Amino acid sequence: MVRLVFTCGDINGIGPEICLKTFNKIYNPRKRQIIFLCPANVFLKTAQIVKPEFQYQVITKSSFEIINKSKVTVIDSGYAKQTVGKATKTSGRISYNKIIDSVKLIQSGFADVLITAPISKQAFHLSGINFPGHTELLASLSHTKKYMMLFVSKKMKCGLTTIHLSIKNVHRLITKKRISDSIITLNNSLKNDFGISEPQIAILGLNPHAGEDGNIGKEENEIISPVIKSNNDKNVFGPFVPDAFFGNHLYSKFDAVLGMYHDQILIPFKMLNFNTGVNYTAGLPFVRTSPDHGTAFDIAGKGIASEESMIQSASLAEKIFMNRKKS
Repeated sequence: MVRLVFTCGDINGIGPEICLKTFNKIYNPRKRQIIFLCPANVFLKTAQIVKPEFQYQVITKSSFEIINKSKVTVIDSGYAKQTVGKATKTSGRISYNKIIDSVKLIQSGFADVLITAPISKQAFHLSGINFPGHTELLASLSHTKKYMMLFVSKKMKCGLTTIHLSIKNVHRLITKKRISDSIITLNNSLKNDFGISEPQIAILGLNPHAGEDGNIGKEENEIISPVIKSNNDKNVFGPFVPDAFFGNHLYSKFDAVLGMYHDQILIPFKMLNFNTGVNYTAGLPFVRTSPDHGTAFDIAGKGIASEESMIQSASLAEKIFMNRKKS
């Protein structure tokens, strides 16, 4: 049995809704235990929109030792004011606290894997939280230095060398060490998390036309190519011209793709996999997945949000957990 802990994400977004829809689909106490970190009033209000097709119990944080494995356990942290469809200071603080609590549950041995619902970076900012997203916060909480935002679907796996960073600053972090560390993190994850014994990795260039032999940019010739050539495993190829790489579907020939910055990967990935892709944090000591979409404030509270990416997140988390147990 795998013990899954879900966070509600931003309570003013679609997080609580897609969580309940997911529980309706995956609830099976013989195979998995589900813990849901969500204010009770938010859970009960959401249950009026998405009728629970599972048994559940609501307990407080101080009594989580009495978790009933046959029921979805909702761990309440007190009343939370909702302003559906809007990022607020309250929603930012609650989503932040749920992430903290989820990591504590895993580190204390009460859960195996973490599935996080979408958060709002604006709400984080309003509540004075200085982390740009889940990835950096989870790395800090677990004291992880080498980690990666990895996007996973049936079609491809794509990692990022830099994450939530202004475009004007990206080139400053494209260094030999950072790329080398990213390759190591990605290679280890493909082996240990996905069971690929000899992974083949494609590296994208930073500049248009991958620098065109130094005429558009020098990073490919001076930084990226030397790292690729020095790779001892000889399983790394590139640098590829980014637009042609995706346009020609070359991603299908590799086990994973390493991009240089956020939108270089996320635009093609979401075009091909929106609502089915999964955001996975490689390199953490525990398994964490999340849908590849955001809070969708515009449709929050309407009961029309798709839970497919959340279901895929739970499924992938279980698979990676089992793969890690084997390795």
